[in-house]
Amino acid sequence: MTELEEYYNKFNEEKRLDSRHGRVEFVTSMKYIHDCLEKIADGRGREDIRILDLGAGTGRYSIPLAEEGYDVTAVELVRHNLGRLKKKGSSVKAFQGNALNLKRFADDSFDLTLLFGPLYHLHSRQEKLAALKEAKRVTKSGGKILTAYIMNEFSVITYAFKERHILEGLQTGMLDEDYHCTEKANPLYSMVRLEDIARLNEEAGLERDRIIAADGAANYIRPFLNALTEEEFEEFIRYHLATCERMDLMGASGHTVDILSVQK
Repeated sequence: MTELEEYYNKFNEEKRLDSRHGRVEFVTSMKYIHDCLEKIADGRGREDIRILDLGAGTGRYSIPLAEEGYDVTAVELVRHNLGRLKKKGSSVKAFQGNALNLKRFADDSFDLTLLFGPLYHLHSRQEKLAALKEAKRVTKSGGKILTAYIMNEFSVITYAFKERHILEGLQTGMLDEDYHCTEKANPLYSMVRLEDIARLNEEAGLERDRIIAADGAANYIRPFLNALTEEEFEEFIRYHLATCERMDLMGASGHTVDILSVQK
């Protein structure tokens, strides 16, 4: 069992996405998924639109989309997560696998591909690029790829400064002189900056439609979000949706979602 599998056997991803800060991320991501699906549809019924969810976890996105009538295929590396997904009895076609090798799928198989989990964990530029190229290969021309990243500044602000690991991070090489997280920073997670994402897109031959702050300030203010009434929290979500495309807020978001067009 890999370190990543051991981690996800213990980590409750569903609980995270059901928390208030997780709900901000989920609601925001689903809004933009639906925006993309509306553009892709072009008069087709939902059952004719094929979605691929790479790194699907326990089906947090796959299952609601399948319940809406879309043809959804999920690929998940961690068997524990895959088992939980399958036990939910949805119409999702679920397979064990990873984003670097999608040989079971032919070229141009899907209208929309979600690459939400894998780029959190692939450390090297070469691995990230390989995942993007595989996603591009299996996505139809005119389709969309949505990729999620963990942002560098969120990690530095929270772990290095808030949790007071800054001196250790600099001394051990977890941070470089520009305070960019290196591959030593975390054995499981990879943190990026906006320019890293842009460079990957260029190398993969993918064109950005837009990039969004999936959770914005939510991860920084978890206790305050938890203290809000439901009405106040709904107002925070409306605020976040109104500002999540602002580039002046993007780099400090906990997570971003890059929305890409495929042209072949």
